[in-house]
Amino acid sequence: MDSEIEKINILRLTEEGRESIEDVVVREFPITIVLNNEELVTMLCSPKNLDHLAVGFLFSEGLLESKDEIKNVLVDENRGIVRVNTKEDKDFYNEFLFKRMITSGCGRGASFYHAADAENREQIESDTKISTGQVLTLMKDFQQKSEIFRETGGVHSGALCDTNNILVFMEDIGRHNAIDKIFGKCMMENIPTEGRIVVTSGRVSSEILLKVSRRNIPIIISKSAPTNLGVRLANELGMTLLGFARGKRVNAYTNDWRITD
Repeated sequence: MDSEIEKINILRLTEEGRESIEDVVVREFPITIVLNNEELVTMLCSPKNLDHLAVGFLFSEGLLESKDEIKNVLVDENRGIVRVNTKEDKDFYNEFLFKRMITSGCGRGASFYHAADAENREQIESDTKISTGQVLTLMKDFQQKSEIFRETGGVHSGALCDTNNILVFMEDIGRHNAIDKIFGKCMMENIPTEGRIVVTSGRVSSEILLKVSRRNIPIIISKSAPTNLGVRLANELGMTLLGFARGKRVNAYTNDWRITD
């Protein structure tokens, strides 16, 4: 955790007065992802699991399809660069770089596709179901797992789950990055994602929804809200979208037939 936080001196102000104290803040780290010597994007992130972030980002954006394509992943923390080299050359840079856009919120994320790309996606066919009680229990366990958030309040979290357990948990200053780190770890460690569940602390916008749908995940649960386009895409892709999962309640926005009670 030490690499992800920094101790600073601050002035605490209250109605009773002021005092100098030591506090902690999350570290913000610029990382450049290079694919086969082609610089793709520089993003702001938390300085941990950078290999998972780079691979997950390329995987989520459709620039990689399989772990077998990867020759090596080289992390240079001093220069803030992650190099991903593939076994064979890929000729897609102009197409994808032309489509790059800035994503919503959490600083400056980047995406190489647009919501219109969902028109070419097949609906997710999955019999995975979950009860309301299981949803709320997963969210409770999820929130208790975030040590850095409890200490600083400055990160988002994401998790891959089955109906009863958190399987992979990641934190980052960006909600997109936390999701990408999950999928990068799953790709590099051969952890199955199909038919499972993603839990996130952040807003479910279209680009988050598309990242998750690429992994054939039928259910996404958020502590926060969805956007209108996120709801629309979830409905079109056959995904169950749950938001505002807090305390003893949760809102079902699409495909609530997967909720058993």
